[in-house]
Amino acid sequence: MLNTKVQESIIAVVLVGIALFLLNPLNWWMPSNLVMLIATGLAVVFAIYASFAWREKAEDERDAIHRMLAGRIAFLAGSGLLALGIIVQGFAHNVDPWLVVTLAGMVIAKIAGRWWADHRH
Repeated sequence: MLNTKVQESIIAVVLVGIALFLLNPLNWWMPSNLVMLIATGLAVVFAIYASFAWREKAEDERDAIHRMLAGRIAFLAGSGLLALGIIVQGFAHNVDPWLVVTLAGMVIAKIAGRWWADHRH
């Protein structure tokens, strides 16, 4: 059986691929049934990916630092891209509320997670 890092990487590539396909990059007009099927696939693959992230266990201090650093980089990349999207759409005077809600959710989850970890451990 494949090790966890390889499985997680494969699932991540599939997740990104499905998400990009939903953007309709080739300007195909997708019937609503196909869109629903792809969206369902995205939800299922994300759930699998999230299960890998949730089950991660550090084997030693160095591994724990690597995982924390990867999480920090992922958070900063995600929140930075969302902030950039808000700025770009702000110049067009058409900010998508989902960008703002997602960025706020990420920041609140980060603060809540930190608070929970500090009080639990």
